[in-house]
Amino acid sequence: MNTGIRHVGVAMIVLFVGLVAQLTYLQVGRSTSLANASGNPRKVFADIRRDRGPIETADRVPVALSIPTSDEYKHQRVYPKDTATLFANVVGYESLQLGAVGVEQAYASELQGRTFDQQLHNLADAFANKQPVGTVVLTMSKQAQGTAAFALQGKRGSVVVLDVATGGVLAAYSNPTFDPNPLASHDPKKAQAAYSLLTKSPDNPLLSRAWRELYPPGSTFKTVTASIAVQNKIDLDKTFPVLDHLTLPQTNGVPLYNFGKERCGGSLLVGFIVSCNTTYAQVGFDLGEKLASGIQGFGVQAAPPKENGSGIDPPIVASTGPVPGTFQKNQPAFMQDAIGQNQVLVPPLEMALVAEAIANQGVILQPHVVDCVLDPNGKVASRVGVQQYQRAVDSATADTMRTFMLAVVNDPRGTGTAARIPGVPVAGKTGTAETATGQKPHAWFIAFAPADKPRYAIAVLVEHGGSDTAEVTGGRVAAPIAKQVLQTLLTTTTPPSPCGPQPGSP
Repeated sequence: MNTGIRHVGVAMIVLFVGLVAQLTYLQVGRSTSLANASGNPRKVFADIRRDRGPIETADRVPVALSIPTSDEYKHQRVYPKDTATLFANVVGYESLQLGAVGVEQAYASELQGRTFDQQLHNLADAFANKQPVGTVVLTMSKQAQGTAAFALQGKRGSVVVLDVATGGVLAAYSNPTFDPNPLASHDPKKAQAAYSLLTKSPDNPLLSRAWRELYPPGSTFKTVTASIAVQNKIDLDKTFPVLDHLTLPQTNGVPLYNFGKERCGGSLLVGFIVSCNTTYAQVGFDLGEKLASGIQGFGVQAAPPKENGSGIDPPIVASTGPVPGTFQKNQPAFMQDAIGQNQVLVPPLEMALVAEAIANQGVILQPHVVDCVLDPNGKVASRVGVQQYQRAVDSATADTMRTFMLAVVNDPRGTGTAARIPGVPVAGKTGTAETATGQKPHAWFIAFAPADKPRYAIAVLVEHGGSDTAEVTGGRVAAPIAKQVLQTLLTTTTPPSPCGPQPGSP
């Protein structure tokens, strides 16, 4: 009997020690992770009650603010009416019912003043029972974003503009868009109703088309194919046959036609100027496996730009393309990939990065939508610096491709003449991407300007060319939009960012 009691006693002691150890582990070892877990209702409630600093554009326009309320949550997040829909897909929202997305989620700690630097620099406020908050400053300006929205004229699609010296996203407008204010309501029924309405919409306004949706890039992708060919020392004087179509190998005579079944051929440059499918499909076949490996330098079929300390910025979806090691079995696919169809799917930001690579002597910079975080005294507490994402091609190849892209806009035969800006050299490439049977193609244009001293890279996508367009081509639909945005940015003086000059920019 005593032995049995001893066994029970030992078991009870072991269980008690285990319980104490588990509680200690949870309260000490995992206290921070559990407290910050997204599913912790206490954290959600505490976050909603905390004040949050503003989110501002580079030209000091507020796009998110907190105002005091008399309810139990103490603060209400609001998005000013004149910028709410303009920046919704970038700023996101903070919602009691739905959580936070976008910059609101990625920089929540900075906005709430939870970062170490902010707490350290504001001990006086802490003793005064005043919560320090940070101000998040975007790389984007209201002027650039507003210009992009105006130029798109309500058409479904996206306009992305990059600062080629820093990688900063100056504009990333997606249409359709949405008003985040109903989602941030403290009324749970109102917030849920608004969310349900948006998620059921066939236009999917909650989706940022700039970096979360994939599209075939059409002939804008010939910029990548030509770059890989030049990098691999293709004979620039080689003459490709003049054809209206070619027959794809490994098929029962399936043809690949030029746009409008036009006849074209000639050199690699001429094929680029007139956007000749038969020429570049043949280049894709000639490159073979080199096409699949070369596209990764541009970020296609490769890991997206890395996360920064506060989350992916912006959260670009991974592009798709031909897989290395599959050419022998998929020769027709590679030929179609080379002209931006078939396996190649990209978000507009990816094609803006392609233009940036040529503008930057072959280097792609890490894209980002946040420039800096200001402390409560208006001083820079942290900065998103200039970082290289990867090298796409060597500088000699980039110089050659600059010439190619200039010719698309300036040569009378070029498909991008609608992007010409008086007194400003523009380097660009058009694209007209085939979509599902019975639907109009997507209209694309990518460019950078000024071509001799690049400042901006741009990508324009108009889904199905816009509903009111009879003839859909990248040159007819997308190139004029890019011209309007670039011309406005190049001729308008913007106020300096409160973050100051970006250190380390080329």
